[in-house]
Amino acid sequence: MFSEPDDPVTVDRMRAALARACAALEAVSGGTREAWGWRGRTLGGPVIGPYGRGWLRVVHSPVEKAGGKLWTGPEEAEWLVGRQVPRPRLHLVREWAEGEDAYRAELYEFVGDGAVSAGPVLSEAPRLTATWWSGLRTALGCLSTVRTERMAVRQAYLDRAMPKYLAFLGEPVHTVPPAWSTAHGDLHWANLTGPGLSILDWEGWGVAPAGYDAALLHAYSLAVPEVSERVRTELSAALSSDAGRFAELVVITELLQSAERGDNLELVPALRQRAEEVGRG
Repeated sequence: MFSEPDDPVTVDRMRAALARACAALEAVSGGTREAWGWRGRTLGGPVIGPYGRGWLRVVHSPVEKAGGKLWTGPEEAEWLVGRQVPRPRLHLVREWAEGEDAYRAELYEFVGDGAVSAGPVLSEAPRLTATWWSGLRTALGCLSTVRTERMAVRQAYLDRAMPKYLAFLGEPVHTVPPAWSTAHGDLHWANLTGPGLSILDWEGWGVAPAGYDAALLHAYSLAVPEVSERVRTELSAALSSDAGRFAELVVITELLQSAERGDNLELVPALRQRAEEVGRG
């Protein structure tokens, strides 16, 4: 989850869209809680609707950019990803446009457990059981075998971005993954619930370098060394291989690039340090 946008126009527009979605799906607000997405692109909240308690999420896009991978990800996950991967069921979808703005409303089953962290970057160690970690390993293993043509990370991006953002390592950067597998694509601490495990936000899932999800969760844990170490231990099967080390460099590339836009600047020193550690093998 992210903070409420600073732009009051965006805030008013998204709240109005959420209200219209409630009406379209015959739901009413179930509380005052709001969950904002990155820069106000999404807004969600609890509702009471045709399936009882639920969670309603509205996604915004300019009309000319509506559709494609991010637009259809949750619906395709509902069809293709097995129930061994714990996540809220997607009940209903509605789409509409208003002038240059397109919206997509998604009604999910309600998940009682809250997100492990309020934001993607972990700031303190959560209390997670051995069962939780075992469930995460099982879920990522099941997901990795799902067959899909969706792409979460593309080879063309790796060829372009890795040499640029890892140039500080001072050596040639290999850009071809040892292996590919299916990934959630945005596995951070605000997309995981606890103490009961559920994986949220499936808009960006698809094929990525093998070990990508574990590498991403590890990177978002770097501000809390005891947790980053725990991730390396619990997800060692994904991270300790050549593929896992490559996936770490992919994730570091992406997060260093996003830092140029002002995102998660506090992670940059740790990301650069980790890249050097991985580069040394």
